[in-house]
Amino acid sequence: MPDKGVYLLVVPGFADWEPAHAVAELRRHGHYRVEVVGLSHTPVQSMGGITVQPTRSVPEVDPADVAVFIMPGGDRWETEPLEPELTALLRRLDRAAVPIAAICAATTVIARAGLTRGRRHTSNGLGYLQQQVPEYCDQAAYVEAPAVSDQHLITASGLADVEFAAAIMAELDVLSAEDRALWASMFRSGRLPDGAA
Repeated sequence: MPDKGVYLLVVPGFADWEPAHAVAELRRHGHYRVEVVGLSHTPVQSMGGITVQPTRSVPEVDPADVAVFIMPGGDRWETEPLEPELTALLRRLDRAAVPIAAICAATTVIARAGLTRGRRHTSNGLGYLQQQVPEYCDQAAYVEAPAVSDQHLITASGLADVEFAAAIMAELDVLSAEDRALWASMFRSGRLPDGAA
């Protein structure tokens, strides 16, 4: 079992389905423990109405214990200001070369924290990122792709939860490249490979 944990950030209204594949496969195939991080220890309700109990708060996160920090999307990222303690944590994680994975609206958090600079990244469209983050100026590094990995930063469109999970698994070397591709193909196509029971 790995020494470090998979840290999942949950905030009110987080998109519960977006990190689901990643967390399940990292736990099942990578044998990682999962830590649920909240802005506080108060239980959080997801967009789908699932109540989740954080095991850590943002100020309690020790970068030395984090294998990957996963940030799901949610409407909150488009309507609420970013907490300074979350920005500070993301920058600490980045300085420590801890992988950070953001999907859908959580990509706006990464851009606001300045972590897209000098890295290829994606989101829900370039126009979306420009509209949500007026100070965003990293268009030259924007990539139109379901998910993008660059220098320990993983970003994905909100329609790419499978590709997001596969990119995180690749970052942590969970499953072989061939098995990850097969896994992604099955979940994206909804079909088992020929000969599978």
